[in-house]
Amino acid sequence: MKKNDYSKLEEILSYKFKDTNHLDIAFTHKSYSNENPDDKRISYERYEFLGDAILEYVVSKELFLKYPKKTEGELTKLRASLVCEYTLSQITREYGFGDYLYLSHGEELTGGKNRTSILCDLFESVLGAIYLDGGIEEAEKYIQRFLFDDIEHRSTFYDAKSNLQEYTQSKGFVLEYRLISAVGPEHNKTYEYAVYINDVEQERGTGHTKKMAEQIAAHKTLIKILKK
Repeated sequence: MKKNDYSKLEEILSYKFKDTNHLDIAFTHKSYSNENPDDKRISYERYEFLGDAILEYVVSKELFLKYPKKTEGELTKLRASLVCEYTLSQITREYGFGDYLYLSHGEELTGGKNRTSILCDLFESVLGAIYLDGGIEEAEKYIQRFLFDDIEHRSTFYDAKSNLQEYTQSKGFVLEYRLISAVGPEHNKTYEYAVYINDVEQERGTGHTKKMAEQIAAHKTLIKILKK
């Protein structure tokens, strides 16, 4: 049976697993399970399901306590920015979660280890693994460590396009989104869009819908503006 060495990952997580079999499951894509039935390893889908529920609960609780004056609508938008596919995949990409992924040969050849949707899944499946191995306190520490470390910038994602529109209008600037590329079959296209302000390219975003690609490009541009 194929096994990963998780010692470096455990340092990143600041958590030592009692049973690393939880991590084996958390990093097993269904394509690997289907291609390697003799391995008898289940995919991460159930762990992802559990992690998704824990994530929503913990983030909701933390935002409720952290922002006592925000309305229900404001808290909902903020939560949506924090738990969206883009935010979660950014984190796992930065920390190399994809390096531990068990994929089928075909999925690996087509870039599965860097695919945004899969990297998002891994944030939640690892959360599920930590909960099963160490309980809710360790699960909450994981979320705090990785998701709340840069809440100011992460919170801008949900309204990125409208916030950028307001900013450029207030400055009298011209804002445009331009399609850079659209690749892949019709049912699974990947779009890349660039933000232009006064005809000068700012940032690019890639996504499986035009809206998502534009949203990511807008978010990256906002972060750059905020850092100036």
